[in-house]
Amino acid sequence: MHAISHAIGSGVIRLLRYMGQLAFLVKDTVVSLRVAPLRWGLLMQQLAEIGFRSQLVVVVTGAFTGAVFSAQTYFQFHRLGMDSAVGAVVAVSLFRELGPVLTALMLSGRVGASIAAEIGTMKVTEQIEALRSLGVHPIDFLIVPRILALIISTPLLVAECIGLGIGAGFLVATKVLGVSRAYYMTNMLTFTTGRDIKMALIKGTVFACLIGFIACEEGLKTANGAAGVGRAPTQAVVIASLVILISNFFLSLLLNIFFPAGTY
Repeated sequence: MHAISHAIGSGVIRLLRYMGQLAFLVKDTVVSLRVAPLRWGLLMQQLAEIGFRSQLVVVVTGAFTGAVFSAQTYFQFHRLGMDSAVGAVVAVSLFRELGPVLTALMLSGRVGASIAAEIGTMKVTEQIEALRSLGVHPIDFLIVPRILALIISTPLLVAECIGLGIGAGFLVATKVLGVSRAYYMTNMLTFTTGRDIKMALIKGTVFACLIGFIACEEGLKTANGAAGVGRAPTQAVVIASLVILISNFFLSLLLNIFFPAGTY
C-alpha cells in the first residue's frame, strides 16, 4: 500500500513540475513576443517546414478518413432508410472532431518530433549556450518562430483536412454507394453551420500551441547525449498525443457551452 501511494504521489509531483515548466516556457514566449523583434526569416522557414511540407500527410489523412467514415455511415444508415443523412453526419464529424484531432495527431508525429530532436541536438551540443554567449536569447531564436508557424499553419491544415475529407466522402457516397447527390448536399449544408467551422479552427489553434510548447520543452530539457536526443522526440509525440486527446474532450464540452445549438 505504501509503495502504491508513493508511486501515485511521485507521479503527481512529476506532473505538477512538468506543468510548471511548460507555464514558464509559455510566459517567456509571450514576453519575447511583446519585447523582442520578430525574426521574419526564421518564421518563413518554419512556415515552409511545418505548413507546406505537412500537406501531404494531412491530405492523405483527411481524404481517406472522410472516405471510410462516409462508407461506414452509409452501411449503418442504409438499414434505417436514412441514406440522405450521410452527408450531414460526415461533415459535422469532420468539422467538430475528426479533422482537428487527426490533423493535430499527424503534426505531433511529424512536426513535434522534428522540433524536439532539433532543439535537443542543439542542447546537448551546447549550441544553445553558444547562442546565449553571442547575446541571442534562445526563446527569441528557437521557440517563437516555431510556435507562431504552428499557430498560423495548423488551422489552415485543419481546413485542408476537412475539405479533402468532405470531398472524398461525397465521392464515395454518391459515386460508389449511390446516395442521391441532391439530398446529400442539401442535408450537409443544412446541418453544417458557422458554429462547426469555429469549433474546428479554435481546436486547431489550441492543439497547435500544445504541440509546439510540449515539443520545445522536451527539446530544451534534453540531456545525456545521443540517448537523450533519441528519447526527446518519442516523449514529445507521446505526451502531445495524449494531451491532444484529453484536451479535445474538455474543449468539446466548453465549445458546446459557448456555441450552443442554433448559433452561427
